[in-house]
Amino acid sequence: MLLEIEGLRKSYRGGVRANDGLSLSVDEGEVYGLLGHNGAGKTTLVNQVVGLLVPDAGSVRIDGRDAVAHPAWARTVCSVQPQAQVPIAGLTPRQVIGLVGRIRGLSSREAAARTEALAGELEIGEWLDTDGARLSGGVKRLVSFGMAAVAPGRLVILDEPTNDVDPVRRRHLWRMVRQLADGGSAVLLVTHNVVEAERAVDRLSILDHGRSIAEGTPAELKARMGAGMRVEVVLEPGVQVPVVVPFAGHVVRDGHRILAALPADGAGEALAWARSLTAAGVAQEFSLSPATLEDVYIQVAGESDVNSDDAARPGAAGEEVA
Repeated sequence: MLLEIEGLRKSYRGGVRANDGLSLSVDEGEVYGLLGHNGAGKTTLVNQVVGLLVPDAGSVRIDGRDAVAHPAWARTVCSVQPQAQVPIAGLTPRQVIGLVGRIRGLSSREAAARTEALAGELEIGEWLDTDGARLSGGVKRLVSFGMAAVAPGRLVILDEPTNDVDPVRRRHLWRMVRQLADGGSAVLLVTHNVVEAERAVDRLSILDHGRSIAEGTPAELKARMGAGMRVEVVLEPGVQVPVVVPFAGHVVRDGHRILAALPADGAGEALAWARSLTAAGVAQEFSLSPATLEDVYIQVAGESDVNSDDAARPGAAGEEVA
């Protein structure tokens, strides 16, 4: 394995344990996802891999070498897109991407060619010579990805790479993440965008309070959690009527969306229930589809269950509608 993490622990002042015995491994040619809510310990893990934080316990090895004992070396073999925007005011995307390429060993000609190629694939060519201070947040994010991808290291770490990026360019970026792995790099992808990550990762860990609470391929996790089908209902704006889903045990209401995992024989009942909500003017639309990684994430990481006793409040749970 190219990246091996064993028993990693890190606590902050006040006793907050950001990483609590984390272990994982990522091989070359693999996209490995770290999923979790804000504060789950994802960025703390990344900072220890590249030597910006020293673990309280545990080990980090890159290509068999102790990265904790050799943090400067670890940074030479890692390409990192940090979570925070890179400050590039006063420089253009062409300059900063090319500069990173030169620092990582490309010739001037190679760095220039690679910069042009990345700009074309990400559709940011029109901003290549624009001062960084005048770029939108999404374009800055793509430039930051370009800086990590221009001359990728053995390990490429992408921390929330699609934040602020528009839907079209997000597709380009995910395709290029796959290209990085296909080119031989190990990719450690940090994200909370579960829906998009499902299409990009080979394996993943779901983190919660510093621990890995589930690990495997998306298909393995869905099979393990018994995720077969799901029904999604989008309520009309302003609807405050409590809604109960009578046929499902685990149900989540997220704003105007209701998501429910279905038993194997529950599709017919779910369809009738969703149609009744639409006919009553409570729901805008609904869909019945195979379960996704989002359903698994919600199930294992936990969100408010609209059928639970403590969710009996306006807009969350209560008596059945229609």
